[in-house]
Amino acid sequence: MTPLHWKLVIDAADPHAQADFWAEALGYLVEDNSAQIDRLLGLGHVTDADTVEAHGRRAWRNLVAVRHPDDPYQEETGIGLGRRLLFQRVPEAKSGKNRLHLDLHAPPGRRDAEVARLEARGASVLRHVKEPGGEWTVLADPEGNEFCVQ
Repeated sequence: MTPLHWKLVIDAADPHAQADFWAEALGYLVEDNSAQIDRLLGLGHVTDADTVEAHGRRAWRNLVAVRHPDDPYQEETGIGLGRRLLFQRVPEAKSGKNRLHLDLHAPPGRRDAEVARLEARGASVLRHVKEPGGEWTVLADPEGNEFCVQ
């Protein structure tokens, strides 16, 4: 079987704010889909109401992705072909514990500094965990999605 290409999709009330947070948290880039959007606008397939201005360029109103800066991407669409997180607008708020979350691995001895950096960008510390198998900090992003820093 050929391995499948995938992305992690995260529901969000404000996809652009979430993308900005996670791009900063991970050192990723917010994808630039403006060329694709301009082409589709020119063809009449989408309207201005489907877009917003973000980072000085046209972006999709209801979804935005971040990608690893070293991974390939399609120049004509801006869509990443590697490690990506896609944030999509949903009407309902988060209502329970995540069934899936990201674990961020800080360099040795830098967990506390990484937690402080993420808190300064809008994350909240939920708890510290110390078990025989390891130690980590559980945080929530600005919309309450849990993640860990080891």
